[in-house]
Amino acid sequence: MPSSPGSPPLTQPPDHQPRRPATACPPGAIDCHIHLFGPAAQYPFHPDSKYVSADATPQMHMHLQDTLGLAGAVVVSGGGYGRDTTHLSAVLALHPGRFKGVALLPDDVTRADLKRLDALGVRGARFVSPGHRGALPRLDARIAGLVADLGWHVQFYPCGDDLPTFAGALRALPNAAIVLDHFAAIPASGGVVQPAFQCLLELLDTGRFWVKLSGPMRCTPGDFPYADVTPLARALVAAAPHRLVWGTDWPHVNMNGRGMPNDGDLFDLLAQWVPDAAVRERILVDNPRALYGPFGP
Repeated sequence: MPSSPGSPPLTQPPDHQPRRPATACPPGAIDCHIHLFGPAAQYPFHPDSKYVSADATPQMHMHLQDTLGLAGAVVVSGGGYGRDTTHLSAVLALHPGRFKGVALLPDDVTRADLKRLDALGVRGARFVSPGHRGALPRLDARIAGLVADLGWHVQFYPCGDDLPTFAGALRALPNAAIVLDHFAAIPASGGVVQPAFQCLLELLDTGRFWVKLSGPMRCTPGDFPYADVTPLARALVAAAPHRLVWGTDWPHVNMNGRGMPNDGDLFDLLAQWVPDAAVRERILVDNPRALYGPFGP
């Protein structure tokens, strides 16, 4: 699906030959952050999307799950579809138990809409910082309140070092859990002493905040193994291992001009961040179920 003049760029595809990890994967492990796309003819990209992608289907990701030893995944509605939940709904309806969902919701979402999504397995509403371009939802206290009534969490994707700007608004939300994407997007080059990371540790101390150990490439301009992310990961593991989840961020959109990591290598990277096998099992198996509920048939 080549992009045409004036259209957003076609994002580089993932490595379709994932390696089997050297690290043992505990039974029941969950990939807590993926995106799915296609078929393109049936699910067109939003005109304001900053990228388009070749198909990245549930079957493709289930092959990755089987290769890595995973039991399921959390589908975060792709920004390429804007705030339309049609594709996410179709995926969850076809694959109950194998996938849970996090939705990008429209401003006019109703309680009836939310109940339908809840029945399909959606467990969170995602918002992003204004630093992220595209047809994406910004933090909305009304919607956060509606989804809190269903027991959903809020998932928030900061941009750069702007987490402190939104910390107060996030704390004020009624949701029992607030999940921060991709290491809260904190620039890894600033290390653990930078104000944004110290703010993150303070939020973790409240007992309501969670962090995704996902998308290290979103925190650094370098290529795998993203060495400057390791100190951040280890500091988070030391601070709150019971409120961390892991994800591949497959199919790794917006990586044009950069090296595409192999997802087997990304799984092995977790062992460098979390050397203790029991803690890894908690992050991969127990924490996802605490946050998203049961997986499986």
